[in-house]
Amino acid sequence: MGSDSDWRVMSDASQALTDFGIPHEVEVVSAHRTVDKLVTYGREARSRGLRVIIAGAGGAAHLPGMLASLTALPVVGVPVQLATLDGMDSLLSIVQMPAGIPVATVSINGAKNAGILAARILGASDPGVADRVEAYARDLEAQVEQKNRRLKESL
Repeated sequence: MGSDSDWRVMSDASQALTDFGIPHEVEVVSAHRTVDKLVTYGREARSRGLRVIIAGAGGAAHLPGMLASLTALPVVGVPVQLATLDGMDSLLSIVQMPAGIPVATVSINGAKNAGILAARILGASDPGVADRVEAYARDLEAQVEQKNRRLKESL
């Protein structure tokens, strides 16, 4: 994430990965304040064994795009809502990438979905992760049916 203040949002991605049993790291890397660290992190991510990067940032939100320009790994961008502009500035900064530098982008403050998307990406080549993602989807379906039943019983 671009700042430790983003943790209030990005912790949802970490929790989703933990729930799926996916080891991960959490790091503050600012696209503007720690440029050398950003370049090193992006260029070495794949060789260090990372397989997907989730990058959250607010405001100008250059972190996801800059990381995508430095690595061949998939990057999932999370626009973090700040006090001004309701996070639209972050969303537009992340989603409007130039051709050839894709960043998969989730909703504003959508870190949980970023974690789930990363799990799905990893599940494409890891049957164990894929099984856990499918079990999660079945649980969601069961929750909806339970809520539907409760609603009908309350009428």
